Parts: sequence; C-alpha cells; structure tokens
Amino acid sequence: MMQVPQRIAYLNGEFAALDQLKISVLDRGFLFGDGIYEMIPVYSHAIFRLDEHLARLEKNLAAISIQNPYSRSEWRRLVVSLVEQQNFADQSIYLQVSRGPAFPRNHAFPAEVSPTVFMFSDVLEAPANLLVEQGVHAITATDVRWLRCNIKAISLLANVLAKQQAADAGVAETILLRDGLMIEGAASNIFIVKAGIIYAPAPSDLMLTGITYDLLIELAEQNDLPLQLGDVTEAMLRQADEVWLTSSSKEILAIIVLDGQPVGNGQVGPIYKRMVSFYQDFKTTVMRRGLE
Repeated sequence: MMQVPQRIAYLNGEFAALDQLKISVLDRGFLFGDGIYEMIPVYSHAIFRLDEHLARLEKNLAAISIQNPYSRSEWRRLVVSLVEQQNFADQSIYLQVSRGPAFPRNHAFPAEVSPTVFMFSDVLEAPANLLVEQGVHAITATDVRWLRCNIKAISLLANVLAKQQAADAGVAETILLRDGLMIEGAASNIFIVKAGIIYAPAPSDLMLTGITYDLLIELAEQNDLPLQLGDVTEAMLRQADEVWLTSSSKEILAIIVLDGQPVGNGQVGPIYKRMVSFYQDFKTTVMRRGLE
C-alpha cells in the first residue's frame, strides 16, 4: 500500500502539520507580495546544494531590506529538521520569508515588524521518462515583468499569467522575449544549442538564474562541452538545433516544438542526451553523500 505523505511544516519557530499552521491576514506577504522564497530539491533525504540556496536567500533578503531572521547555521538546522520529519524521501522544500504582519496597511515599510518564516515540504516527482526521452512543446510571449527579475520575490503574478498561457496552449512552458532577446521561461531557465555550442543568457537583472542553471554551466565546463554566456537573440532561439528548459523540479527537458514549429529536426538532440546523463550522475552523487 502506498504511504500517504504526512506533511510537517514550519512557521515562526513551530513545527506542526501543514494544515494546522496559520498566518495573520495582515501579513505583508499576503497583502503586498512583500517577501522572498526558495525552492530546494531533496533526493533520498539528501538536500541539493543547500548552502547555494541559502546564500541566494540571504542575497535576496538584503536586496529588499528584510532582516535575515536566522544565521546560516540556524537555517541549515531548520531545513535539515524539516526534511527529516517527512515520511517521504524525494522532497521539494518551499521556504518563504515575508516582511511580516503590520497595521495599518501602508506601502512603505513599517517601523517595527518581525519577518514571517514559513517552510513546507512536498513530494518531489522526477519528470516522466517519456518527457525526458521525447521532449516537450513550448510557446513564446513578450516579457512584461518588472526590471528586477533577478530577485526571487513571491510577487509572481506576471510569471503565473505566462505559465497559464502555456497551460491554455497545452504546452510545457512559455519562453519570455524582451527587446529581441530570449530571457527565460515563466518558471525555468532556457539553454539553446547551435552547431555543437551551448548558449545561455548571462545573469542579469532581467532574469532569475536558478541553482540548476549554475549546475548545468559547471557540468558543461567539467565535461568539455563548449558553452557561451551572453545575449541570446530571438533569431538564435528560433534557429537553434536544440532548446532546453531547466529548473529544480523539471531538471532538464528538451523543447522539440516551439510555437508550433519543430526545433532542429524535431527530436531530442545529442548534446541534451549527454547533459541529462551528466545531471543524473550528479544526482546519484548527491544521494550517495546523503547516505554517508
């Protein structure tokens, strides 16, 4: 019989069942989307690049002037404890820090406020083998978001709408275009391949570089795959031999049809297959370390 997930969550110093935790209706995360979040994969109870995720959290909290409520070691202890309390092995940790509850409602920061810290874990399901082996479809749309997309803010309405465009079209992702350049997906980073060279947008204020994005760059360098970071034009995207989407939950998936047109020969490409193999080897290493 399949084990029913029993989700234990964390809120402001308390671990409890997820459905028992409550926040104030005056929380600025609820009223303004005033906060930062992280998504952290866990494989067989081994946490994927926890320090890199916590470093990004610290950087983003500072970017919007929320005082970090915990030290790095305290964060690590809390995340590890959350993982250990779940009765399922592969997990997706959602971590959110908002500025906290304040009254009256005012756009400017309140003089005295304590951050709200919330974490929960859900079952992490790897992409279906069929999707990994055969690829997915995507569409493009104009990027209408603000100019600080590098901040991992909880105010994600524009991304939600772009992702819904993909859902309405029956495809996996919406690739966002701005001023003739490919930026990223609604909930992913995008890589392309042309003539054996991997191209990806360089980090900028207009995109959120994921931890998986960083890992793919490392894997390309470690395995002598040619890689160039810089502007990727819409023309380059549409003329690519391969297009990939990457994220912590989707890992790496090949986009084989874009806006109804085949990418390259319309099949997953050889460089993608190599990168998937390198990524799976890395995951195995992470899980092995978790058992040490």
